[in-house]
Amino acid sequence: MLIDKGRAAFIAVDVQNDFCPGGALAVPEGDAVVPVVNRLAEFFELCVATQDWHPAGHSSFASSHPGAVPYGSALIAGRDSTLWPDHCAQGTRGAEFHPGLNTAPYRLVIRKGFRPALDSYSAFFENDGATPTGLDGYLRGLGAPTVVIAGLALDYCVYYSALDAARLGYSVYVARDACRSVGSPSGSEERALADLSSRGVAIIDSMEVFR
Repeated sequence: MLIDKGRAAFIAVDVQNDFCPGGALAVPEGDAVVPVVNRLAEFFELCVATQDWHPAGHSSFASSHPGAVPYGSALIAGRDSTLWPDHCAQGTRGAEFHPGLNTAPYRLVIRKGFRPALDSYSAFFENDGATPTGLDGYLRGLGAPTVVIAGLALDYCVYYSALDAARLGYSVYVARDACRSVGSPSGSEERALADLSSRGVAIIDSMEVFR
């Protein structure tokens, strides 16, 4: 496998305090991705980071739905949606990037999920599948036909980012060892990986980039 790193973009998804141990929506071993993500970013001329950036009372929060519990579901804007603990609230420490993340290589930070009634997993679109984040136009303007994706969490935001990138026609690679999963519901990681592979997304180890 050969990735032309001069024409590829590296996308670091949601490497934020609330998704790491001790955070409000902690992903098991979430902080373990930080050194691998840092090393990957060194290999690319074009790096983009995403940042969950929710207003207080966001519709994806279980606390916004009386009687609801985190990891349950609710009908939001006509879509059956997962409900989460309050997390990555704008301006809080939980929304900040993990302190170990080297942010110097990143040319652009995409803040997503800031619309009160609309969640956003993907780096490319809000969860309605139609409202763009602006990332596609940015990458096309810079002539980057390939994306390498890593971060948190594999079975949600990394998965949907890779799915949308493939749908948009990019060559897509997911650095498996630079991701961790929520793991809810059971088997979500395995289903995400299988679905991405079936759609032509390459699941790789970061060593394949470092070679």
